[in-house]
Amino acid sequence: MARTTMWKAVVAAGAALVFTGMAAVPAGAAEGGVAFSRVSVNGGKPIVIGVKDVVEVHATFRMTTTLRYDSGVWVFPYRGTTENMDTMQNAMIGSDCKVVDRAKGICDFDEWLYFDPRHIDVGNEDAGTWRTAGRVSFPGDSQDVDDVNIPVQIQRATRLTVNASPEPVATGKTITVSGRLTRANWDTHTYQGYAGRTVSLQFKPVGASSYKTVRTAVSSTTGSLRTTVKATGPGTWRWTYYGNSTSGASSSGGDHVATQPRVLHSAFPRVMHSM
Repeated sequence: MARTTMWKAVVAAGAALVFTGMAAVPAGAAEGGVAFSRVSVNGGKPIVIGVKDVVEVHATFRMTTTLRYDSGVWVFPYRGTTENMDTMQNAMIGSDCKVVDRAKGICDFDEWLYFDPRHIDVGNEDAGTWRTAGRVSFPGDSQDVDDVNIPVQIQRATRLTVNASPEPVATGKTITVSGRLTRANWDTHTYQGYAGRTVSLQFKPVGASSYKTVRTAVSSTTGSLRTTVKATGPGTWRWTYYGNSTSGASSSGGDHVATQPRVLHSAFPRVMHSM
């Protein structure tokens, strides 16, 4: 059963262009006569959603048809089949046709999809790989819905914290770096500890432009992270998680640690001279 939220949509700037001089498709006509191409959803990047904020995603596509059609031409992520689908977006805004070739019925479109993690239909099971469909409606309530063969990853957002201590530290001494990895829970609308994940500890020396991975650690049952390293010089420490098919990538903020020269003590006792 398709979700009712799918068509809670608004069309910007009027109706889509109708190519005149062509016969309209009669009600109940079979699909066909429409091609979707050059489809891009979120620039090919995963759609990462937290627990509160509505996420806006930009999509672009081309549609080719010489059939008359109604306003509202869409591409969107779906699961199931084109005849019986689930979708996740809660609203869509589409542009008018940008004519590429009027005689051939070629139009380019822009579109904005909105994902609200607080909507009743959104749950943790929705994270993962979705397919992409294109849809156009014709006069008389018929439509064409096509799979455009583009996967879309929809992911639960992750967060990381970091703390490196002591600060400052003597060069060569041990630094303890801790933190916590949490993941958006769309069922409870909170961030919860994400256990059993391999997370990279990274360091950027003073004067460097990028971080390098020093070692990895696995998050505990509560998402906690903890490891020790030797201080080689001043710089900034952070944790980075690279994500998976259901969970987004994230990095913590950086924690800068200054270093001090190591004080060497003489092995010989100090001799006191009497006068």
